[in-house]
Amino acid sequence: MRILTWNINGIRTLPHYHPWYTLKTCEAILTELKADIICFQEMKITRSVLERPTALPGPFHGFFSFPVSKGGYSGVAVYADSRIAIPIKAEEGLTGMLQPKPPLSPEERVSSVSSYPDPDDFEFFPEEDGGTPPDFATAGVDLEGRGLVVDFGLFVLVNVYCPAETSESRLSFKMNFHRLLEKRIRSLIGEGREVILMGDINIAATPLDHGEGSLASRQIGFYDHPPRAWYRSFLEPDGPMIDAVRKSHPGREGMYTHWSTLLSARGSNYGSRIDYILITKGLLPWFKFGDIQADVLGSDHCPVYIDLHDEIVHPSGETQTLKSAMGMDDLTPRDPPRICAKFWNEFSGKQTLVSTFFTKKKEAVGVVNGEGPEANLPRELPVSVADSGIGETAATEFAIVEPSPSPSQKTLGKRKQPQQDGPSVSKPAKRLSAKEKPLKKARRPEGQTKLSSFFTQPSQPKKASSTVSTSHRGKSRSKSNSAAPTPPDTNAASTSAIVEIIDLDSDLDIAPDLSSQVLVGSSQLSEAEQLEADLAFARSLAEEDEALLNNSPGKRKSDPSAWKSLLAPLDAPLCTVHKEPSKRFIVNKTGPNKGKAFYVCSRPVGPGYDKGRGERLREEVNPMYRCDFFKWASDVRREAQRPS
Repeated sequence: MRILTWNINGIRTLPHYHPWYTLKTCEAILTELKADIICFQEMKITRSVLERPTALPGPFHGFFSFPVSKGGYSGVAVYADSRIAIPIKAEEGLTGMLQPKPPLSPEERVSSVSSYPDPDDFEFFPEEDGGTPPDFATAGVDLEGRGLVVDFGLFVLVNVYCPAETSESRLSFKMNFHRLLEKRIRSLIGEGREVILMGDINIAATPLDHGEGSLASRQIGFYDHPPRAWYRSFLEPDGPMIDAVRKSHPGREGMYTHWSTLLSARGSNYGSRIDYILITKGLLPWFKFGDIQADVLGSDHCPVYIDLHDEIVHPSGETQTLKSAMGMDDLTPRDPPRICAKFWNEFSGKQTLVSTFFTKKKEAVGVVNGEGPEANLPRELPVSVADSGIGETAATEFAIVEPSPSPSQKTLGKRKQPQQDGPSVSKPAKRLSAKEKPLKKARRPEGQTKLSSFFTQPSQPKKASSTVSTSHRGKSRSKSNSAAPTPPDTNAASTSAIVEIIDLDSDLDIAPDLSSQVLVGSSQLSEAEQLEADLAFARSLAEEDEALLNNSPGKRKSDPSAWKSLLAPLDAPLCTVHKEPSKRFIVNKTGPNKGKAFYVCSRPVGPGYDKGRGERLREEVNPMYRCDFFKWASDVRREAQRPS
């Protein structure tokens, strides 16, 4: 038997970023992991949006714990293959306070009521202000969907997603969760139970499990941090739990399970080991092997697993199989515990779906006033649901023949059907009621222009766009640009001339009366003279624009090369230490810098990479890895545009 744990960082993103991206269903992914019991952390989903393919993936029984108040945050799940391992009991949380409706009976609970942690007999870690929370409920220790306890007979499996110390204010919450977890584990051991604790503990157990554990500054005072001090006392030889994977690889370096995506640290294996499978000493005879699966992508964590023997021989010589020890040798099938997702109302057919309120009820053919051959058929036919994948549910109904629509139904929103061959039979006109009358098109207000009129060719040619007096040409130009000088008037006869300007590049058909009526004084120009006048006028305008661009202060000469240099991609600057082209990144974190580009050293991170003088001792800086070069892309562009 294989038992596996994996912080997937969101069940919805798993199929898209997983190397088995062609596998669209949760069942296919669980099958590909080749494990019999699979624990997930960071589901990042709520019960209201949990879909059937994820809740009931084929032969797997699903158990879930969601955060009470935060959506898309935290959450854990346990999937058990019903062909191999069916739990006997299961409950949500560690305190015993999170109960379904109706609450679990004493027979359904994993432990006796007296074995659960008592808030009055619990040593809380002090809050940041020095105070202590009054009880578990108000402290919220067990309300973030971070724990599942599942009884498999031979052992009790505890799947946890321990809090991370994201700030100093979360240290108290983290420590109270760890203390609560230890108290629950010790209570189970006190009842004579064997325990498998697995999940994201969010603590590096030893310097060997930390990416910078080899640095002297990290080794000094490593266990002074409260979470690490607690974890050290919880593991053997001082505590009751055994690190199963480390037991299989005592001195293995770089056996990390988490890598920072912000630093792109997975490629250089600069990470930490914070995902564990811990077992009690009584399970050592069953333990076979444990390891990590660093090559499985899809998350910033990787899976961790252990294998158990199918059978063992006790010191007395008796042989016992794993199935019998787990109560699975009986051929009589049994139901999973009541909190299994298959018993939820939304998946057991006891809850009405919202979609049923928006669908038209179908009538069976041949039933008239309760008479006819189909009168005894059920009014609602069963629905067959085909699960096509995570986020995809295809529902198909049994075939049903509907009666022919009435004339009024054909009128309302129906597309006109083509007339069939054969003699037509006229039907008496039926007077429509007010509800059956077809809807009239809304009348367009007078004077309102249709949108389509902007995209059709006008039926009449456009007249001249403007009438310009050549004597006031400079004045007219000055309206668009105050610095435009008035061009000299070289033709005295044109002072009273009116020239109609025609766009020579227009593809419109110009009417003959407009194209020929270019008047100068009282004489009419020929077509050739008109074109020559238009070209001369266009040249004069172009000369004015060029003179303005060249002579105006602050104006640069229109040069295509200037635009190319402005829009050309930037050359990556060289980092200050290695003198190598840097690497460009974009800020994705929400804040004032979101979307801004920056450059850092292109070398990978690793033990001793330069975080900066305030973050790293100079004698511990390893020049093999990334230096502290950083520059905003806007500064790089500004320097590139600065004249040399």
